[in-house]
Amino acid sequence: MGGVLDENQIKDALTDRPRWEYRDGALTREVHAADFMTGIRVVDEVAVVAESLNHHPDIDIRYTDVTFRLVTHSEGGVTASDVEMAGRIDEILAALG
Repeated sequence: MGGVLDENQIKDALTDRPRWEYRDGALTREVHAADFMTGIRVVDEVAVVAESLNHHPDIDIRYTDVTFRLVTHSEGGVTASDVEMAGRIDEILAALG
């Protein structure tokens, strides 16, 4: 999968990531953390991975609710890099419980 993915490719990719949805041109996942500090810990862990991959999600923190939004701005849409980052975020969330 190179370049921007079409809607069918995105739908196929999300079969392995059921907590993500394709909304408003991006992959989106909303997370409810147990408390504020847990939400911040999740964001910190995601930030480390994002830096290592040089692929940074948009992150919105509202007390215990954290929303991740993935789109490759330089490509103008969702790419395989976004799908990979979604998987990495899922791994972090699973590890942190």
